[in-house]
Amino acid sequence: MVAEKEDSSPPKLPAERPQQQQQPLGQARRAKQQVTDGFTVKAMMKNTVVRGPPVAGAFKERPTKPTAFRKFYERGDFPIALEHDTRGNKIGWKVEIEKLDYHHYLPLFFDGLCEMTFPYEFFARQGIHDMLEHGGNKILPVIPQLIIPIKNALNLRNRQVICITLKVLQHLVVSADMVGEALVPYYRQILPILNIFKNVNVNSGDGIDYSQQKRENIGDLIQETLEAFERYGGEDAYINIKYMVPTYQSCLLN
Repeated sequence: MVAEKEDSSPPKLPAERPQQQQQPLGQARRAKQQVTDGFTVKAMMKNTVVRGPPVAGAFKERPTKPTAFRKFYERGDFPIALEHDTRGNKIGWKVEIEKLDYHHYLPLFFDGLCEMTFPYEFFARQGIHDMLEHGGNKILPVIPQLIIPIKNALNLRNRQVICITLKVLQHLVVSADMVGEALVPYYRQILPILNIFKNVNVNSGDGIDYSQQKRENIGDLIQETLEAFERYGGEDAYINIKYMVPTYQSCLLN
């Protein structure tokens, strides 16, 4: 028998597999992490990231609704007209303010505090100040009808509307006798929004904050309003303010 020739070639090695890129251990773990809500079964598992709670939205502006003031104005039911003089715009009343039916007109003008477009916001704001200035004894019986419009304006959480409403409240308190005391039972409707925005101040450092000169700083206006409520609200005013705004400090006792 002829001896088989031995194959002198080296044995073939198995084909090498392409090397996979190895990710760092931390990145591999992060890639497998899943996001889930809190207080669920998945939140207790490994490699799980718990999603934070949603934003409460306490400072978020609310959408405006059509007001009765705009409806009455467009229908021509108000005895007012726009006048121009050297100082700017003002309201021209077609009747004497003292002869107006305050039970009918004053709540409608307060309803216009929610307006933010010209000329509605101008007529509502200026009309309120004119009626409060000339109202006298007619203002006190109308106080219960003003609470819902004031509450609606504050609940919009719009900075401009809140500033205007606070200035109106300061004028309302001093407009006639006993008005400040008549507002005390309604603090629960008015003060919650003031408690939310009480500490909203502009931290300007060593700069100049012109909103203080224009009286547009919400924190300062709220402090002024609460102090006016305490001064003109009688002996029960402070304890009721303190109940709704726990961080308020008395301006009379200290």
